[in-house]
Amino acid sequence: MPAPVLARRAADLRGFRIAPGDSNYFACLFDPLADGVTFTLVVEIFAPGGRTPPNTHSVAEECFFVLKGSGKAHADGVETAIGPGDCFVLRPGTEHVVVNDTAEKLYCLTFMTPNEGFAELIRNGTPIDLPAEDIAVLTGAAA
Repeated sequence: MPAPVLARRAADLRGFRIAPGDSNYFACLFDPLADGVTFTLVVEIFAPGGRTPPNTHSVAEECFFVLKGSGKAHADGVETAIGPGDCFVLRPGTEHVVVNDTAEKLYCLTFMTPNEGFAELIRNGTPIDLPAEDIAVLTGAAA
């Protein structure tokens, strides 16, 4: 039987970069591989100028909540400016790209359900240590 409650501390999170040259990386909160849940929840961190590759999901919905920073979300050819407190959902089949077009990092809480291979893609990437700057944002210590 799975644990009735799962908990994490931001300071203990593991980071992953899907491919060595990627300009975004992930702090894994909960996912099916590590936790046996049906969804994937990460903080996606975009370096200045960073972006996701264009991608779609067959059955999953993906939700982004901007924690800090700003950028643009492109979905099926429509561009939307995003910043702290903004939230958007991408429906299955929607081609999308998230772009950090600023000189500061962009932090998004990203939720995908069902997982649709997202956790596997992330965890098969390169593990990285999260910089102190990221931990400060995730713990609310950053100004």
